[in-house]
Amino acid sequence: MDRIVAWHFSDPACPWAYSSRPAIARVRWRFGDQLDWHLVMIGLSETTERYEQLGYTPARMAAGHRKFEQRFGMPFGSGVKSRLSSSSRACRAIIAAREESMDLGYAAMRAIQLMQFTTPRLLDDDQHLRETLEAVEGLDAAAVVARIDDPAIVALYEEDKARTRSAEGRPTHVQNRHSEADGPVRYTAPSVIFEMPDGRWLEVGGFQPFESYDNALANLDPTLERRPAPERAAEAVLAYPFGLTTAEVASIMRPSDLADPDRSAAERELIAAVDSGELVMEPMGTDALWRPATTVASGNEPDAVGAAA
Repeated sequence: MDRIVAWHFSDPACPWAYSSRPAIARVRWRFGDQLDWHLVMIGLSETTERYEQLGYTPARMAAGHRKFEQRFGMPFGSGVKSRLSSSSRACRAIIAAREESMDLGYAAMRAIQLMQFTTPRLLDDDQHLRETLEAVEGLDAAAVVARIDDPAIVALYEEDKARTRSAEGRPTHVQNRHSEADGPVRYTAPSVIFEMPDGRWLEVGGFQPFESYDNALANLDPTLERRPAPERAAEAVLAYPFGLTTAEVASIMRPSDLADPDRSAAERELIAAVDSGELVMEPMGTDALWRPATTVASGNEPDAVGAAA
């Protein structure tokens, strides 16, 4: 069966993209392998010059992140980074991982996002990228970082940037969910374009709630199977061996689309699953990354579902 392609525009420096992870996790859970996710890197910055001219500082960025944490629940670190950093090298590292497989590209993206928002490490420091990617099972971190300046990877990065900067006149532009910060009208993170095998498509531009993705897919293909929420929080984590944060689990666990996520209830269940030996908890900024204990203990490579969360 031909799957719906989900063109997913993102960047590891964007707190909106990072904060969208709970909604995207719920989409992934509900529709599973009926969707074929394709990660497109935006390339928000080649240098830090533009941000410096706008008055951004590491302290200002850290203060802004507190608002994202309070509003959306993803974990953030409590410190202030030593300096600003651009996202270009991190984007190219993710593309190098993506060339191995889309699943590894998504796993690299997750690891680098967590690095960016919960640690003092910097997006444009190759050593920091390598150390972070070493934790991704099945990925040769040294080889990935070594390919950042590979002409083939740079060419793919430029293709991603061009695709990202093709939003003029599209729904994202009409809804004013675009950006022209670096010239052309571009998609903002985490825009998603759902494309049917017959060429029909619907666009969910910029940061949107889960219901926007769900509504787009219902209109594109009403025959899609829609998996209900799991009965236990641990079931969500077991389906995503690369790990989920509490906010992501709580989003997946919503009993209906009319119910708000309950992070406290999800956390209680997750802690109980750690106590029983089913899961392990890795402290991550102000929260944790929850993973299956068997995956961590055995070092088994996670499957595709977990990679693309």
